[in-house]
Amino acid sequence: MDINNIIQTFGIIGITAIIFAESGLFFGFFLPGDSILFTAGVLASQGFLNISILTICVWLAAILGDTVGYWFGARIGIKIFNKEKSFLFNKQYPERASQFYAKHGGRAIILARFIPAIRTFVPIMAGVGKMSYRKFISYNIIGGTIWAVGLTLGGFFLGRAIPSIDKYIIPIVLAIIILSAIPALSEFLKTRSKVN
Repeated sequence: MDINNIIQTFGIIGITAIIFAESGLFFGFFLPGDSILFTAGVLASQGFLNISILTICVWLAAILGDTVGYWFGARIGIKIFNKEKSFLFNKQYPERASQFYAKHGGRAIILARFIPAIRTFVPIMAGVGKMSYRKFISYNIIGGTIWAVGLTLGGFFLGRAIPSIDKYIIPIVLAIIILSAIPALSEFLKTRSKVN
């Protein structure tokens, strides 16, 4: 997937649509949000995009996408989990989600922003688990701001500081993905050590 080409072809509208879909639409889990945000920031530093408009649009898309995911989970998602022993849609999952968000809610919403694929499903499961919307929207705004604005401006300022940064985009994006996975891996190892 040539991210540079996608961004230059579809512009800010395309970037906004991708971030919105990846943030909360069921089918958006495969979209490369981290790469898109960072690369868009780099291209903005080179004058291809307006950084102010870009930052506002991706910020809104991230927050609204998660909000749509939450309400999908709260209104429709709960009806999907109606089978006793289905691997994907089990009746026990909403109750487990409710317990999980009661214990880790805010932190999970924020950390999930930095984990590809997971960030699509966390707001949906927050809705399924009946997490308080007031609590959800607060952490949604914090996480959306750190993720969408942080990665976009990170790309922008690095693009300004490092000549020919486009040559280094792939290793930088890979580093972002690896760093994003560290909190989830750390949490997994903590949980596993407690069980053992």
